[in-house]
Amino acid sequence: MSLTIHKTAPSKLCLLHHMIKGQVVDGFSRAKRKLQRQELNYIAKHEYAVPDSPACMQAIELVRACSPDFLLNHGFRSYAFGVAMSHKVNKKYDKEVLFLGSIMHDLGLTEQHDHGGTFECDGAKSAYNFAIEQGLEIPRAELIHEMVALHDSIGVAETKEPEIALIHYGAGLDVAALWHQDIHPETLHDIVRAYPRLDFAEAFIALLQDQIARKPHNYMKTLIDLGFYDKMLAVNF
Repeated sequence: MSLTIHKTAPSKLCLLHHMIKGQVVDGFSRAKRKLQRQELNYIAKHEYAVPDSPACMQAIELVRACSPDFLLNHGFRSYAFGVAMSHKVNKKYDKEVLFLGSIMHDLGLTEQHDHGGTFECDGAKSAYNFAIEQGLEIPRAELIHEMVALHDSIGVAETKEPEIALIHYGAGLDVAALWHQDIHPETLHDIVRAYPRLDFAEAFIALLQDQIARKPHNYMKTLIDLGFYDKMLAVNF
């Protein structure tokens, strides 16, 4: 697997193209579901329970040691939301890999794992090294790397392996309520009750502002220039 080592801010035109294309595809899927009278399934808590493996337990401790609680809970919610939206990829996926990539996807926003590059790629390197240290096979470690590196890559992540698409959907739902129409409302509420938001939007915005001030070519800058902060602050679940 070719690894994503560098990311730069896309142009507004490129990002808008991907966003509009994604909205059209999602709108068509929802209309089809409605016409066929398909209801979203309620996903019970055991479906998004943390996989019981030493690597998952160690990953939680790694993230807890360097992250504030609001960021740790964001990782848990992103995983749970990804599991709950697995119907969007309709393919088999590796739950352990999905959890590991999800819980570690914002490592690059922490002081210990900020190496001066774009936070997605800094975090991806740390997540990859952790996976190798835990004895995961190289292909699975590389998949975790790409989950972290591409989790916010609109127009790219959703075309990749199901684990990469699902962290993209899960994190996007949690950060900006994207794809909230693709999850059962009670499932969403259960997940937020299990892992409270803890003033997530304001705290997360502060982290992004710091990243962009120090790294003006950060990938997220274009999204923010297009009003992403407002979408984050408007989340009401």
